[in-house]
Amino acid sequence: MLAKFSVIAVLALTLSACQSTTEDTTPAEPLPTPHMTPTVTEGALEQREPDTCHAIDYTSALGQPASVIPTLGISRPINVVEWRGIEPQIYNPQRIVFRLDAAGNIFNIDCG
Repeated sequence: MLAKFSVIAVLALTLSACQSTTEDTTPAEPLPTPHMTPTVTEGALEQREPDTCHAIDYTSALGQPASVIPTLGISRPINVVEWRGIEPQIYNPQRIVFRLDAAGNIFNIDCG
């Protein structure tokens, strides 16, 4: 038993001797600031310039339940994102994106 403990102690000391005690004190370079596309906010509608999907035409649906979306007569692609839902990462500037709140009402409309 004592022999096993001695072997473990020697291995622990050997491994601790392998660690570097010098620290790199050079300051890290700041990360470059990403380029952000400016947005214009009108009420709950976030609009990117130009409004390629004509989301501004559907602001009357803001605050309405998601069930009104099929009645809007939209002929272009749409995406409905539920509260905390997963959104596709493929950007389509012609697609209208309706975002729903926790109650299932439309709180944001934009392109994507």
